[in-house]
Amino acid sequence: MPTLSKFIPPDFDPEATVALLAGKGVYPEAMSYELDRRNIKHVLIAFEDETSKELWENFPSDKRQMLNVGQLGKLLKSVSAFEAKYAIMAGQITPKKLFRGMKPDLKAIMILASLKKKNAETIFGAVASELGGVGVQMLDARSFMDSSLAPLGFFTGDRSWKISDSDLEHAMSIARECARLDIGQGCVTSRGTVLAVEAYEGTDAMLERAGSFGANDCLFAKTVKPAQDYRFDVPVIGERTIRKLDGANIRNVAVEAGKVIILEPEKTRKLAQDLGIKIFGI
Repeated sequence: MPTLSKFIPPDFDPEATVALLAGKGVYPEAMSYELDRRNIKHVLIAFEDETSKELWENFPSDKRQMLNVGQLGKLLKSVSAFEAKYAIMAGQITPKKLFRGMKPDLKAIMILASLKKKNAETIFGAVASELGGVGVQMLDARSFMDSSLAPLGFFTGDRSWKISDSDLEHAMSIARECARLDIGQGCVTSRGTVLAVEAYEGTDAMLERAGSFGANDCLFAKTVKPAQDYRFDVPVIGERTIRKLDGANIRNVAVEAGKVIILEPEKTRKLAQDLGIKIFGI
């Protein structure tokens, strides 16, 4: 059995139940797989129009619960009923749900009203506090995903590219500053020119916008916030990102090594190599 994870708390109880709060994409599926590999009991908290049907169907009916994003009271009752000691969040909740599609219950309304800033970190931070109130500890979202963290140096490619050191540093400095200002966690540059920065619309839309300019030697940079709360909103790239990069004709990627997660790394590596996309961990 693989070692548990360097990201779990020292007193982590491997016999306890983990509630998997599953958003979009393959991240929740990858997390469930890693929990299974370690024989860690886990239940599924799924969200309407977010969690994949495949993941939902993988869990027996007595080990899963479907919620609307705004049903905080039901979430707390569900994790308590499952006797979960921990919760872990994997996968993004669609940002527009903050404005449309959320059906907040009374508890959620009270939490939202108390927040001066409403973003993923503040909202899910408040949710984590509520979970703590019923005895459930929110884990670092990198837990059990140690082998999927971006390594230093070239993850794909022939150990060389057209991106100069100065252009690489420029792109990362823009991405880091955007992250510091809580705008987004990525940007696209071309030979020292900023084409696009990631904001509310997310990575996919930013890549499409950057690709529309037809610029040469584009570089997509992905980073984390200076004081990143790794319980929420951990930056990831995967096969979906690679296909978006290919569609936008962006062939160079720089990611924060040891902090950005590469989902299904071998699948992502093969697809990137097949499409001629170079990924570098800095």
